[in-house]
Formats: sequence, structure tokens, C-alpha cells
Amino acid sequence: MYYGFAPIADPEAVKLWQKTLCESLGLKGRILISKHGINGTLGGDMSALKKYVRQTKEYQGFKKIDFKWSDGTGQDFPRLRVRVRNELVAFGTPDELEVSIDGVVGGGKHLKPAEVDALVAERGDEVVFFDGRNAFEAEIGKFKNAVVPNTQTTHDFIAEIESGKYDDFKDKPIVTYCTGGVRCEILSVLMVNRGFKEVYQIEGGIVRYGESQGDDSLWEGSLYVFDDRMNVNFTEKAKTIGKCERCAGPTSTFRNCSNLACRDLILLCDHCNEDAANLACQPKHSRGRRGELVG
Repeated sequence: MYYGFAPIADPEAVKLWQKTLCESLGLKGRILISKHGINGTLGGDMSALKKYVRQTKEYQGFKKIDFKWSDGTGQDFPRLRVRVRNELVAFGTPDELEVSIDGVVGGGKHLKPAEVDALVAERGDEVVFFDGRNAFEAEIGKFKNAVVPNTQTTHDFIAEIESGKYDDFKDKPIVTYCTGGVRCEILSVLMVNRGFKEVYQIEGGIVRYGESQGDDSLWEGSLYVFDDRMNVNFTEKAKTIGKCERCAGPTSTFRNCSNLACRDLILLCDHCNEDAANLACQPKHSRGRRGELVG
């Protein structure tokens, strides 16, 4: 998992380079490219992934990319997809984002994991954790007492932060967080532009926080990931905060709706998953929970 913000004059040329590079190394996964940079998650042989990192960092704007590593099966992605989009994350505000060779301009201040804990130790309940992910991801893991906006996709964030629901937080320290950090790079800009005065983001996102601080920290639960693993835990101490949609028992496992035309996910425990009827498509399904490549 990785992202890098830097001006790209010819996204189609970068797409061709990245596609050719990944195919030559036998890598699978998803890569998005825009005029603002690159965002991707890849899987494959470790030696091939290291070659990919070395060659990708040769591009001037990508030298400082923080590549995040995690254990996988090597078969976590069925195929390779490399696409050009207007935005790396679809907030619907491509013209509001400004990037330089050093990254995003005007976003929230980056805090290392230990600095996040220090901020909370110093300012206590004044600190607001603001979830920058789709709301369903927070069902299995989030920061303690975090604000979880009512969002199915990132397209919903603008309406949320302009709704007035969070105006009481505009003078408080707000720590935005997301899986790997890419969503908060943009979300923090949008919040600053809309009058939130003290906005932070976690450097490296939940991934780096969990790796550093573990489960004896401000994070609780599992981390939802956008590949076939569905979720990961940072340590064996991870709490199970998710509740089965059928029996309300503890679970951190999302299952795919049985309707192949529906992309929604259902949070089910192992016992309820054994009943095929619990995987049936429902009218409430959003048909989009897995539709975004985000970090």
C-alpha cells in the first residue's frame, strides 16, 4: 500500500510505465494515477515487490513515497488494474487540490504516532478524532470515541463537512485518520478550506499508528483493507468491536453478498455465515462498498 502526491504532466505515460513494470514483475493489484500523483496496493513475490519499489522511486516525484508492507498470500488480488482518474480519491473536488514536488499544499499537519498520543495526553477530551473512511470500515475498528461521518463513499464527505454537524469542532484540534493516509491528505485540505482551524493527520495513517502503538493504545479493533484479506489485526490483543448483522455476536469479518451483481459487504459471524440465506441481497445494499481504491 502506498501513495505519493506530486505533479504529473502526462498521467497516461505514467500509466503505461507502471503497467509494463508490474506485468514484467508478475505483480497484481490496483494502481490509480492522476495529475496529482499515484495511489496503489500491490501483491506478489517479495523480491518482485522490492524491484517495483526501487524502480518506482526513480521517478522524481515518487522518491519519498512511504511504501507500507504487510503479510499476504501473494494471491490477494485477482488481476492487475492500472487506471488514470481525475482524482486519486474521489472526493469530487479535483480543482481544489494543489500539489507540489513536496506533496499536498495546505493540508493538515502530519503527526507521527507517538505525537498523536502526546497530543491527547496534553489536551485530553478536547482532541477530536475524525474518521476519513467510509462509515462501514469503522464498524470493525476505529479510534476510541472517534467521530464517524455518515459516508458510504468519499463523495459524501463534502456534504457532511458543509452540513453544519461538525461546526462545534472548528476551533478544536481535529485528528483526521484513514487506512494509509491518502484520504486524509485530501480531507484535511477540504476541512481547512472550510474553516476548521487546527487540523492534523496521522503520518502513514492507521497502518503506521497500529504498527507503532499496537493495541494498547488509542486504536481499537481491526483494520478493514481493500483486498481479499478484508481485515488485519495489529497484535493478538486486538479487540473485536464489530457486531454480526444477524445475531449481534462479535465479529470482524465482512462477507460478500451472494448476488454477483451486488458489491455490498455483510458483517457476519462464522455461525451466521453458514446459513446461505444470510448472504442474500437486500434492498439496503449500497452496491459500492468495495468500489474505491483508497488508503
